[in-house]
Amino acid sequence: MTSLYEADFAAWIDQQVCAIRRVAKSGTNLPIDFDNVAEELADMGRSEKRALKSALVRIIEHLLKLEFSPANEPRAGWRRSVAAHRQQVADIVADSPSLGGLESLDAAYDDARQLAALGLQQDGIADSALPAECPYSRAQVTDRDFWPTNRHDN
Repeated sequence: MTSLYEADFAAWIDQQVCAIRRVAKSGTNLPIDFDNVAEELADMGRSEKRALKSALVRIIEHLLKLEFSPANEPRAGWRRSVAAHRQQVADIVADSPSLGGLESLDAAYDDARQLAALGLQQDGIADSALPAECPYSRAQVTDRDFWPTNRHDN
């Protein structure tokens, strides 16, 4: 039987934080700094979530650039970045399946859109050209074979 620790690291962290805080409230006299141990574990969980969001931001930013930029370069670099960050997302979700929900995609889109817009300004692409909501599904963002069609190709 696989333990929660092995099956879903983020869910295990959440479970342990709750358990430690429960023990701390019980008034135990064990010489353990329960509050700080719980906070350190909670920080580990937040770190996993930040790493996932960061990778999703980079993927979406570069998918937007691939779709909206008329520039020929640095398209290969954007594709390499998408591929590398897709692998990072796959690794994080493999360790913590509970982090695989769409909420992380929604949270990443605003940041990705802002970064893509800043980069696309040099190509003469206005911020308003980018969709207000993420145009890519979770499956597309993580699918190693999905690449958006460039809007400037004929």
